[in-house]
Amino acid sequence: MSLQIKKIHHVAIICSNYSVSKHFYTNVLGLEARHEYYRAERGSMKCDLYLNENYVLELFSFPEPPARPSRPEACGLRHLAFGVEWIEPAWQTLANQLCAPEAIRMDEFTGKRFFFIEDPDGLPIEFYEL
Repeated sequence: MSLQIKKIHHVAIICSNYSVSKHFYTNVLGLEARHEYYRAERGSMKCDLYLNENYVLELFSFPEPPARPSRPEACGLRHLAFGVEWIEPAWQTLANQLCAPEAIRMDEFTGKRFFFIEDPDGLPIEFYEL
């Protein structure tokens, strides 16, 4: 019997400042916060974020989470990647939001262009031309 995996359901992110990260993912990146919960037993918040009707991210807060060890070669999640139709407008929009996007680069294997920004906790986020 095989697992029959159909897609990635969501990715979970633990943030150091819940309100700052929620603002970043909703107001800067444009994800939709559909469900938000306070979990008293853990002293933590949880927010379900959607993109185009798809559940994609869980944003968590926990008291005193450890910092990310390094960028981006630590074990674990290396980066998130979002596909965009046109790379220059995406780069300019994020530059206008003071997200300090890195220079646009070319994927040597696909010929597609991409660039990175960081979320408020330093998690690398890639924008990749479709």
